[in-house]
Amino acid sequence: MELRVSACILLLLCATSGVDGGKILVWPSEVSHWINMKLLLETLVDRGHQVTVLVPSSSMFMNSSEPAGYGYLPFNVSVSKEFIEKFMQDFLQFSIYEMDHMSYFQIYARFMELLKINMKVSLKFLDGVVKSEPIMKKLKDGNYDVLLADPVYPGSDLTADLLGIPLVFSLRFSLANNWERLCGQLPAPPSYVPGAMSKLTDKMNFSERVWNFLFYALQDIVLEQYMWKEGDKYYSEVRGTPTSACKMMGNADIWLMRTYWDFDFPRPFLPNFKFVGGIHCKPSKPLPKHMEKFVESSGDDGIVVFSLGTMVKNLTSDKANMIASALAQVPQKVLWRYSGTKPDTLGSNTKLYDWIPQNDLLGE
Repeated sequence: MELRVSACILLLLCATSGVDGGKILVWPSEVSHWINMKLLLETLVDRGHQVTVLVPSSSMFMNSSEPAGYGYLPFNVSVSKEFIEKFMQDFLQFSIYEMDHMSYFQIYARFMELLKINMKVSLKFLDGVVKSEPIMKKLKDGNYDVLLADPVYPGSDLTADLLGIPLVFSLRFSLANNWERLCGQLPAPPSYVPGAMSKLTDKMNFSERVWNFLFYALQDIVLEQYMWKEGDKYYSEVRGTPTSACKMMGNADIWLMRTYWDFDFPRPFLPNFKFVGGIHCKPSKPLPKHMEKFVESSGDDGIVVFSLGTMVKNLTSDKANMIASALAQVPQKVLWRYSGTKPDTLGSNTKLYDWIPQNDLLGE
């Protein structure tokens, strides 16, 4: 195990252009997860590796025409792009709007409904790989050295097992650290390690520790019913033997955690969990002239870069006006990534952009 971990680290992080690169297979991902992955892949290509990305036919963000230096291996899925987009919008609507008007139990019921749909869609994507003889033949003939994946999209662990190659995960965290704890065997004592998304810190009184314990248990029950149970059934069918999807995930050789150790709360970590916070940072490039002029007009107050992510393109007028009104009260100049109707309460310190170069702005 230690030898495989060392080999993967050397392959992914320490290779130089003067050394023959490895052959890396990349599991498909979407929206911000794909944007995170792309920057990592560009670095791997620059260091001499051969990178091949699996791309589903219904992908929203993965574009096989991009001249990024890495190859694409398309595969067909029985889920349309329109369905995926609608599901993502439904999930965002739940996250941004619906929860404001729901009870705690209504939120969980809706979340479990969406989780169930997401798992079914994910398994449809997986069908396009592991149940496709032509694709599996291409993957086996490719003689890949390692599979790189974001575990948010299931199936990479099963595929790596079928191909007999090491698996490397890249992620920020899972809900209540379920994957890291139960699959990766990462210690997480609820007495002082707050579950991700629990809103708790490592400074907890007795009642908060009890809630943290219950939070872990509740998320584990939900994921067991709506993720792991379906995964176990599917993996067992493909492998022809009883298989635990969580244990398969735990077979990952390295977990690249996209954060800094000092940015997170103190907790035990294992040797194959590596902090890679800042791995996506790049030297800033010059800003467009009109944007540079607006940024420089901020003086000593600085700027605020505001974005709600890759999928949020517009908001209701009430939400947009509420946000615009709040941003108008800060002394900084604000660059807001937003393509909806211009809010009536937009302040003179705020400008709207369909797209903003966050790395270049934050690197100024």
